Amino acid sequence: MAIIVDLDKCTACGLCVEACPFGVLRLEGERLIIGDGCNLCGACVEVCEFGALALPATAAPEPRPEVPPDGIWVFAEQRHGRLAPVALELLGEARRLAEILRVPVSAVLFGHQIHDLATELTAAGADKVYVVDHPRLAEFLEEPYAQALIELARRCQPEIILAGATYPGRAFIPRVAAALDTGLTADCTAFDLDLEKRLLLQTRPAFGGNIMATIVTPRSFPQMATVRPRVMKRLAPQPERNGQVVPVQVAALDEPGKSRFLQTVAEITETVPLGEAEVIVAGGRGLQDGKHFSLLEELAELLGGAIGATRGAVDAGWISYPHQIGQTGKTVAPKLYMACGISGAAQHLVGIQSSDFIVAINSDPQAPIFQIADVGLVGDLFEIIPALIQEIKASR
Repeated sequence: MAIIVDLDKCTACGLCVEACPFGVLRLEGERLIIGDGCNLCGACVEVCEFGALALPATAAPEPRPEVPPDGIWVFAEQRHGRLAPVALELLGEARRLAEILRVPVSAVLFGHQIHDLATELTAAGADKVYVVDHPRLAEFLEEPYAQALIELARRCQPEIILAGATYPGRAFIPRVAAALDTGLTADCTAFDLDLEKRLLLQTRPAFGGNIMATIVTPRSFPQMATVRPRVMKRLAPQPERNGQVVPVQVAALDEPGKSRFLQTVAEITETVPLGEAEVIVAGGRGLQDGKHFSLLEELAELLGGAIGATRGAVDAGWISYPHQIGQTGKTVAPKLYMACGISGAAQHLVGIQSSDFIVAINSDPQAPIFQIADVGLVGDLFEIIPALIQEIKASR
């Protein structure tokens, strides 16, 4: 099957060629050619102003259902009775979107003996908190968490579901999207709205961070996305805010699961968790050897900060993966980020763009890192960093 072209209506304007996300349409003179690889997505049909294109009857998508009634949901990730910072960040963003859409914001809280967290969620922006309290949810496991969210979403029907692009979010949210037969955009860094079509415009890095793609889910609900931690701004807490707390029973949780939690092994090499650090000293391939990370560790200790690294440094075996920052590592937002021997590849910049102040040290004056740095020091890092350390010690 192929797109149906009405030659009498087609003006060869080229709008469909530009809209095709797979590049299979082209114009040859006044004639539209449809090449191999067309998957009948319908993008060209939607932009044709002359009604010259149509999907085959058997390929036409189901019409979009009615807008669900329950507004925007935020999965409120918690561990051992402590909310993940990304949950509060997402509530701030959900509040912004909800004011435009004029819908309520709900937090979805899973765990065991975690009712006390509901007050913190309402203070952070939730109008309603769905609480699923069950022993099987005490520790994170993909199966019970997915079961609970799937059943709850089918029962209450949210318009949008947002979750953090953390380990739990990346592990079970795709299973939820598949079960609900809807789309999912992972690792988003920004949102906007198309009010006319009531679409959530979901922006995320693509093609190795070289472009920013805006993705929509035009034919199904809920619209689902995961968001990188530290890219959204949380609201100032309002303890006086009142919200509805709704305890929910999920029948599937009473059945034995296929997996069980054994234990958590803590990472002991990270002095200050990167996600919480106000100062980060990070190194890249410019360090030349893993042994030179000791120089950064001394500087970080003096500044009360944490050690970060680029993917190149991690791949070289100079430092462990928990220190990796960037598209394939962690997203950070410290008050001070010191990039030492880091050229500034797009994949790394995605992970540090929310930093308040960036200092870059590199011997190459054309290094891309200088384009986003607040202060750039061009020179040999093996001379500059010892001098900084000496100056800090002298000032104290």
